[in-house]
Amino acid sequence: MPAERAGYTVTVFLVDISPSMGATRTVRQAPGPNGEPRSVEMTNLQWALQFVKLKIQEMIFHGRKTEQCGVIVFGSEETDNIVNEKHGGYEHVSEYIPICTPNARTLAKLDELEPSETAGDAIDALIVGIETQDDYLERKRTWTRKIVIVTDGASPLEIEDWEATVKRMSSLSISLTVVGVDFDDDELQYHEEDKPAIKRANESFYAQFVSALPGDLGLMGTLEHALLSLSSPNIKETKSALTSNILRLGDVEVREEEALEMSVRVAKCTSLARAGGWKRFFGTTIKGMDEEDERQVVFRELKRRTEYVIDRAQTGSDGDDDNKSVTLADFDEDEERQGKDDRPMEKVEKEQLVRGYKYGSTYVPCPDGQFLKLHTRQGIDICGFFSKKNFNRSYPLSEVSYVFATPTSAPDQIAFSSVVQAMYEKGVLAIARMVRIDGAEPKMGVLSSVVWPKLDLLLWVQMPFADDIRHYTFPSLTTLTSRTGERITKHPYLPSEEQLATMDRFIDDMDLSDAGEKDEQGDRQPWFDPRLSYNPAIHRTKQALFHAAVVPDLATYPLPPPHPELTKYFEPPKRVLKRARQSLEACKEVFKVKEVPKKAPKARKDGHVHAADEDEDMILLDRKGPARKRPDAQISTPSLSGPSQVTKKRAAPNSDTETESEDEGLLLPKAVSKGGPSLPTPTASPEPELDPQRVPGRIIGNTFPLKDFRVNLSRGDVVTKAVEDMGTVIREIVRRPFAGRRKDEMIECLRALRSTCLKEDEIDAWNDILKGLKSDCSSETGNKAFWSELKKLGRSTSLISTLEAEEVGAISQVPESVAEAFIQQ
Repeated sequence: MPAERAGYTVTVFLVDISPSMGATRTVRQAPGPNGEPRSVEMTNLQWALQFVKLKIQEMIFHGRKTEQCGVIVFGSEETDNIVNEKHGGYEHVSEYIPICTPNARTLAKLDELEPSETAGDAIDALIVGIETQDDYLERKRTWTRKIVIVTDGASPLEIEDWEATVKRMSSLSISLTVVGVDFDDDELQYHEEDKPAIKRANESFYAQFVSALPGDLGLMGTLEHALLSLSSPNIKETKSALTSNILRLGDVEVREEEALEMSVRVAKCTSLARAGGWKRFFGTTIKGMDEEDERQVVFRELKRRTEYVIDRAQTGSDGDDDNKSVTLADFDEDEERQGKDDRPMEKVEKEQLVRGYKYGSTYVPCPDGQFLKLHTRQGIDICGFFSKKNFNRSYPLSEVSYVFATPTSAPDQIAFSSVVQAMYEKGVLAIARMVRIDGAEPKMGVLSSVVWPKLDLLLWVQMPFADDIRHYTFPSLTTLTSRTGERITKHPYLPSEEQLATMDRFIDDMDLSDAGEKDEQGDRQPWFDPRLSYNPAIHRTKQALFHAAVVPDLATYPLPPPHPELTKYFEPPKRVLKRARQSLEACKEVFKVKEVPKKAPKARKDGHVHAADEDEDMILLDRKGPARKRPDAQISTPSLSGPSQVTKKRAAPNSDTETESEDEGLLLPKAVSKGGPSLPTPTASPEPELDPQRVPGRIIGNTFPLKDFRVNLSRGDVVTKAVEDMGTVIREIVRRPFAGRRKDEMIECLRALRSTCLKEDEIDAWNDILKGLKSDCSSETGNKAFWSELKKLGRSTSLISTLEAEEVGAISQVPESVAEAFIQQ
């Protein structure tokens, strides 16, 4: 179906208000907060008017003056239509709302409709609608014409000469939509039981009438399906307005004989869709024509006005009239300003003000409203060409536009086609400078050639200037380099071959390209189709706006759930989840995925507490760099007896630690003079030591594990917890990079832990901890050097055997031979 021109449409709604439309029905509503089913009683007319109001609300939402509608009712007590005035007849048909641009009053007037006591003829209303529409569009023959009949089909029809009506509608290209209350629908699998004979005959006639219209001008459906389709997301294609421009290749002023200049047209190829804006409405109570008439509440959109005022409270104290601050005050149209602000304000007119732009802490005045603009000339100037493979897909800034030759100029078409064909054959893109109109800001962009069977054109997209691009560098994910410049190939931060293979299997199992339904040949189709994936923000906002505009009460008529087409891609297909379950569990096991508990924020005292980084001696780089010295100063507190002493330590040649800094003295207080005695300094009160590396829930920290262990043992009631946390902390520290610097400390911790487990009958805990430690050290990325040190210590650090346990009156399940062999393996 070709794209319609936006707007320029007149829709006439023919609404049946016959007595049968007053029958009540139960309509299901959205479930309650706890999922309980809810429903509401309403008449067929109220239900049908929801469809009419939703269609009119869509016109109001678009905000086009050229999108107009009118409402004609049939079955009314009175008769008011142009056909009756001219020729008589066509009784009980009234023009309820004349054709005009709809607004909020249109919706309010529809709510006043009530079922009558007189039956109406839909065919009479159709003829009146055709003539009313034709009379209104007498001088607007190019506008699109639409008629919508909303009825329950329970009233008698005069169907003589209905073929003449079809010919009349065909000649005027009027599209007809028949929306029936409780009409049979095979798609919804709905068929009304005990349907009256007259309704069955009318429904059959409507189907015959619609099918007689040529092409796709006729459509018929049930009301329930029509309401459901209105909440369905749809994309409406519209024609873009064409703008004229000039394409230039070369300098047409200096070297005219070597340049090309041709007329082109520019049109939108894509257009960014945005969610509709929320508008504020307020109710105004108005009286009827007579004093006895009831008051009515009409909702209308709030309008905003802007006033410019000077705050005298700020300028009066300074006494500088040249530095007056002008404040913009926005008020709603009917908002009372009295009593809202007691500050002294002086109102000024907009003509008295001079626009200024902030530059640093001052404002630069601009009397003309804008600074001198660059003088530009309309046109698209090609500056150069480059290969398609060098195009960066992250650079485009704007929507895509079509550029094609002017249809009325054959020379321009030939020249333009030659440029497009050459670019297509060479596989290049053009760098172009576009100025849409004279004096407009220039934009740099790229032109891409497109060759279709009967059309050659270019696609334009804006690109950033060099000043708009920011280059950021990130370290490599596959290459790590230590501070000393050594390239690291095995590290916990680098994935192993097993991890890569496991992740590859998981990704393959989550593939959506074969997770859809089967086609006719039995092959599975892709599950995700971008053409059917709609933006929930746009369509759900639109649905909420429309629903709130057509229902009287949101509590009684809650917002229905979103359309299934809007949510069908929210959850992955069950087939894929089932297929990927095994590989997902393998990923959790290989990557050792576990839930990280949240760390409770620590209160600060008199300043910041800097936590020690567990990898503070290691910097991972993506390129080799020179080794740097790390200052590791030790500051001693001056005592009352003499000058402060600073002890400088030098690392051993074969030590695992980094070189200590020689400039520790720079960190001392500068109040101490050379050679002189230090000033007496009061001793600071002892404060509790903070361990920022203690995991919440543990009683052993990673900073001073042995000290914490002994402190908790002295309490006597947390031995089991202390042993468990101590084993966990030792394994964590040994697995860390550069754990060699704490080798001696960890050996001392193991000795203390083994001795405690033997005395406190925690033998099984020690054996489990040591087995886990050996497993960690012997893994591919483990600390094999640390286990070698434990081997040197021999039997004293191995498992606790039955012989050792019997000596202290405990029990062990490990024989002596197994304990001796364990430490040497």
